[in-house]
Amino acid sequence: MADFAFKKQDETKVASETTKIVPLTCHGHSRPITHVSFSSLLPTGGSSSQYYMISACKDNNPMLRDGLTGDWIGTFIGHKGAVWSARLSDDATLAATGSADFSAKVWDTFTGETLCTLEHNHICRAVAFPPQATPQVLATGGMEKKLRVYDLSRASNGVQATNGNAANGADTTPCYEIGAGEHQGAIKSIIWSRDPNIMTTAADDKKIRWWDLRARSSIASHDVEGLPTSCELNIGVGGNPEGVVSVAAGKNVYLFDGGKPGQLMKHVRTEREVASVAVNGEARRFVTGSPNDTWVHVWDLDGEAELETGRGHHGPVWTTCFSPDGKLYATGSEDGTVKMWKFTDGPYGLWR
Repeated sequence: MADFAFKKQDETKVASETTKIVPLTCHGHSRPITHVSFSSLLPTGGSSSQYYMISACKDNNPMLRDGLTGDWIGTFIGHKGAVWSARLSDDATLAATGSADFSAKVWDTFTGETLCTLEHNHICRAVAFPPQATPQVLATGGMEKKLRVYDLSRASNGVQATNGNAANGADTTPCYEIGAGEHQGAIKSIIWSRDPNIMTTAADDKKIRWWDLRARSSIASHDVEGLPTSCELNIGVGGNPEGVVSVAAGKNVYLFDGGKPGQLMKHVRTEREVASVAVNGEARRFVTGSPNDTWVHVWDLDGEAELETGRGHHGPVWTTCFSPDGKLYATGSEDGTVKMWKFTDGPYGLWR
């Protein structure tokens, strides 16, 4: 096993008692939150940060928010089932969502318009955009156990397909399948590495797999001790420019090198089930949620000891994600709220 190769930054300061800082609560959803994620850090022309956050929910209505303040920007209306996954493109101009209504949708984040609907034959649990790419593409996966890649530049714009057929003909958005027949369980999460040729999937067959799009085949895999409940790429918050893939499975946290497919950097066994995990390598911390309590748990990355708990949710914390600058993290709960927690010393965002 490789050493955990983050570059330590002595100047990094994290508030020693962050739980005493009241988190921001984002209301608006009416059912449990299933997924939260951030866009990349966007240029503003000044010294301030700008980024966005999207939340998926069982109320069918994903929401776009200002990532720094949590202010509501808009709600994407159109799904007819629970939304399990929601992601933003690197430049935050597009959003993608995967739903229990057997579809994935792509949205214009400026207008809220549905750009295309990608029909599936079962629940779509996961969606992912690559880093900046032309033509723009989207990966999807779910209960069909199929990893598909769609060419959005040739999407049947705005056509609402039903079971693969639209009123004026079949949905014509081109796609191809990666690794046909290899997944033996539902695909729960997809992440695209900073290399546009490499993707990672987490599936209910208790395997994490890495895929090379050029060969359309698996190039690495790793067995995990339990069903994976979250799998995210943590970027912009550590010395590793390719980021870290964090996986929660059973009572385990796995951290993989984002630039080296299949390379395990750290495996932490905990005493409780882990529903979600996010890592901040620069601060040498990781954050978890559990299906068995309502707290947010903050851990020391090197000593693997739990340092503190964040209290405020009234249900299990199913999803956790750090902002692209690592100065806050968001959590989504069974209680239908998203909370944003400051993770830096001094004033930041609305914490003045």
